[in-house]
Amino acid sequence: MNTERSDDLRYLWWLILACVSGGLIYLLNPILTPFLLAAVIAYICNPMVTRMAGKSISRTAGTILVMFLLSGMFVALIFIMVPLFEEEARRLMDKMPAYLEVLRSKVIPWLEARFNISLQPDMNVLKQAISEHWQSAGGVAAKVLPSLTSGGMAIVEFLVNMLLVPVVLFYLLRDWDMLVKLVDEMIPRYWHQQISILARETDQILAEFLRGQLSVILLMSICYITGLWLAGLEFALPIGLVAGILVFVPYLGMIVGLTLATLAAVMQFQDWSGLIPVWIVFGVGQLLEGMLFTPWLVGDRIGLHPVMVIFALMAFGQLFGFFGILLALPVSAVLLVWLRHLHQHYLVSNFYKS
Repeated sequence: MNTERSDDLRYLWWLILACVSGGLIYLLNPILTPFLLAAVIAYICNPMVTRMAGKSISRTAGTILVMFLLSGMFVALIFIMVPLFEEEARRLMDKMPAYLEVLRSKVIPWLEARFNISLQPDMNVLKQAISEHWQSAGGVAAKVLPSLTSGGMAIVEFLVNMLLVPVVLFYLLRDWDMLVKLVDEMIPRYWHQQISILARETDQILAEFLRGQLSVILLMSICYITGLWLAGLEFALPIGLVAGILVFVPYLGMIVGLTLATLAAVMQFQDWSGLIPVWIVFGVGQLLEGMLFTPWLVGDRIGLHPVMVIFALMAFGQLFGFFGILLALPVSAVLLVWLRHLHQHYLVSNFYKS
């Protein structure tokens, strides 16, 4: 009887701990974003620092090298992608009058005949407005900087968070082993074995998901960009990137990318023959993602239902903003592991049997 009461008390303490942790997360969510983002990046990069430490390179030096590598990749990405997107936007605006002409001569008559409605927009006024707006807009990059300097406290908060991320990342990477050891020493020995099993399973899930999903995003972006470029689509780069990045949400990358690519192909080719190669690209891409890349690099161990994926994205986005969306799935995968263990213990507890 005393053993049963002890078990029930232990579960009660776990419930209290979970409630307190949830309350703290809710209260501190405005400041948690940079710490969570830095923790995710540190988790992904820690194996590199650990390998360097195994080759007689101190963790401090290894951390600095890894952060220089990450900074170099980020800066290179900015310098490469911003001019490319600006060029794509300029090309889109240059072709906008032709697209409006297609809209006036083909799309609007089809809609009027199909739905028995009258649409008579003034295309000359619309063309002139778009042309004047683009000429006065300058470039995309020239407009971003002034908006960042006049955005108020929200922009200041965003910049502070961005500055905190590398600082927190440095200390997490440098002191990773020490922090893990410290947490391990804080765990009561009575719970140590159980929590160690839970931590190992969580680590396996996170490693499989985070590193695997990043690889899937990279490969699918390359596949979509290359495929759309071979299909002759002018806006292959932005559409391929959007479709590749959104693959972490089931079917969303394919749906959004296919929709954007279809609209761009209709405007560019102006007949149905140009759509077939674009549709083939997304069909092949979906097969590669579902049958090769995701099973190979991520596996089926995450076990998140698509409805739970959508809910997690919306919930974490509401709590933590944009970075919450990025953190939603890995954190949900961890919570899923914990809930499985909690469910197993609940089934053998007196709460369930009584």
